[in-house]
Amino acid sequence: MTEADAQSPLPAPTADDPYLWLEDVQGERALAWVRERNAATRAVLEAQPRFAATRDGLRAILDSRDRIPAVTRRGDWFYNVWRDAQHPRGLWRRCTLVEYRKDSPAWETVIDLDALAKAEGENWVWAGAQALGPDYRRCLVSLSRGGADATVVREFDTVAKRFVPASEGGFALPEAKSRVSWADADTLYVGSDFGPGSLTDSGYPRVIRRWRRGTPLADAPVVFEGRASDVSVSVSVDRTPGFERTVFARATDFYNAELSLLRADGSLSRIALPDDADLDFWRDLALVKLRSAWPVAGRRWPAGALLVGDAQALLEGRPVAWQALFEPTATRSLASHSTTRSHVLLNVLDNVAGRLEEWRRDGQGESARWVKRDVVTPYPGTLSASALHDPLLAQDAFSESYWLSYTDFLTPDSLMLGRTGRDAREPMKARKAFFDTTGMRVEQRFATSKDGTRVPYFVVWPRDAKADGRNPTLLYGYGGFEVSQQPWYSAGFGQAWYAHGGVLVVANIRGGGEFGPAWHQAAVKADKQKSYDDFAAVAEDLIAQKITSPRHLGIEGGSNGGLLVGAVMLQRPELFNAVVCQVPLLDMRRYHRLLAGASWMAEYGDPDQPAEWAWISRYSPYQNVPAASAKALPGVLFTTSTRDDRVHPGHARKMAARMAERGHAVLYYENIEGGHGGAADNAQRADMLALEFSFLWRQLAR
Repeated sequence: MTEADAQSPLPAPTADDPYLWLEDVQGERALAWVRERNAATRAVLEAQPRFAATRDGLRAILDSRDRIPAVTRRGDWFYNVWRDAQHPRGLWRRCTLVEYRKDSPAWETVIDLDALAKAEGENWVWAGAQALGPDYRRCLVSLSRGGADATVVREFDTVAKRFVPASEGGFALPEAKSRVSWADADTLYVGSDFGPGSLTDSGYPRVIRRWRRGTPLADAPVVFEGRASDVSVSVSVDRTPGFERTVFARATDFYNAELSLLRADGSLSRIALPDDADLDFWRDLALVKLRSAWPVAGRRWPAGALLVGDAQALLEGRPVAWQALFEPTATRSLASHSTTRSHVLLNVLDNVAGRLEEWRRDGQGESARWVKRDVVTPYPGTLSASALHDPLLAQDAFSESYWLSYTDFLTPDSLMLGRTGRDAREPMKARKAFFDTTGMRVEQRFATSKDGTRVPYFVVWPRDAKADGRNPTLLYGYGGFEVSQQPWYSAGFGQAWYAHGGVLVVANIRGGGEFGPAWHQAAVKADKQKSYDDFAAVAEDLIAQKITSPRHLGIEGGSNGGLLVGAVMLQRPELFNAVVCQVPLLDMRRYHRLLAGASWMAEYGDPDQPAEWAWISRYSPYQNVPAASAKALPGVLFTTSTRDDRVHPGHARKMAARMAERGHAVLYYENIEGGHGGAADNAQRADMLALEFSFLWRQLAR
């Protein structure tokens, strides 16, 4: 856990925080505590009647070959990472589109992660690859030990199918939260842990070096620097022929970054955009997505808009005649966008359901007109279009093609190959139905929060369920970082929850991105409590509508969602009978001093500032645990991972210890591997999910 060593030593325990020793991630005393709690939790939950069957069923689902193999295009090849029972760590493999169209493609293995891990004596988990186009022979492969965010980076030859050794000038970086980008075939931009002073307070790179092949990394010149108080620095290299650009970014907080263009003489010039805007280049054009309103050239563009304008004018500091491809409404927001050769594809959320728009430029220059086409697609559910165009290729057969995926709570995922200007699409892959949906239904309802805001939520009803107040019901939420909760198809829930009469509810509370930046910004910092009020309002509505009752209602959330359920558990314990709190933030007094925590102060605030601690302290779970004699709390299961180097496992450890000390019933399970995802392979994932479902049925069954 790289940056744990870089942070200050643990302070001495105090009366307010007697469990600081549990922040010692690999400390023997702390790990002995973890092993004892793990054993006690397993003894309870493995004794539940359906535990083994649930675990085995979930493992079969996760290992099933009926999943859609997600692919990434690199030239003529489509790459996929595949895990199953024979390959628990995974295969990095590839095939052509001709093969991919087949029911059983002839995949070519590029890296066997299981064989590599065995040969090298490591618990490798795949963490991605950056390929250098247009031939895509050389890649920078990232490998994680046990699923941590920190990775080892090694250069790989996809033709020879081997790592390029240092003796041949191969690039390699030791374990760190590195940021790497190809500058050219023999040069990298590298942000990494170069020693004292090279990381931000959040544990991410603070400096970027330009590293030439065959030279020592220590001798690589520093080309960009941020400040220790920043979140991180990064670099984006656009190698589109005729439009080559390199942009450095200094992320001053989670949502703001200063962008600077690298000029031909090596100097940097700031790009005149709001710091919280997202910038993409598309040949001669700039696409700018706004997170806050932007008054410019006599026009005020709203937060959530997507603007298009002349890239060169922007980079030279000249006035830009911006045009809007999207402006939000009270119910519509922009989820994402991508570009083909001649179109911009917009993934739009309309009352939390996906729609697709195509935009094309008619004419050239500032007088060009932009024309929209609404694409006929499946609805309502989760829709995502992603362009396949490769701007590095002079002739690209996929220049106007895009993947279109669709799913909803009762419809398995499907993948189609689309083409701009057409509604007809080629069906490519479809996941099989893992559970019978006969008699099931989905509703979208609205609750009224404490301040009068209407909060949408989805209800997934199992077969024959009635609004009698007795349905075992799981309420799931997140509510942070502008992350939207859209419908998903879950074979695991189908077999382990719906099939036995469980109701699933997904809440679209403020803090998420369902209705654009304003929906998120309504529940940050001093207003974070609104997320918790929204979540409680949904629970109250479920009870008022007799969908369930407190005896049968459970809540679940992970990471920021773990903070959500931890806070609401303490504020409104009378509403629930079960809490599943996954890889959570819970000690908000120290969150900014643990691992990546400092990077989230734009979301929560700075607890070292008395005015900001005043609002954080009111909801911080670890500081607000009552004695059981004063307030009864619902049963709770905390889950985390020793290898989580994003949200420190000390949050869950300390909260469980404090709750137990104060007389509450607590179950705790910590997976040794897994990183922030909680599990490193399908066996671990199935086991963790089975523990959670067993806990929920133990608490919520009729």
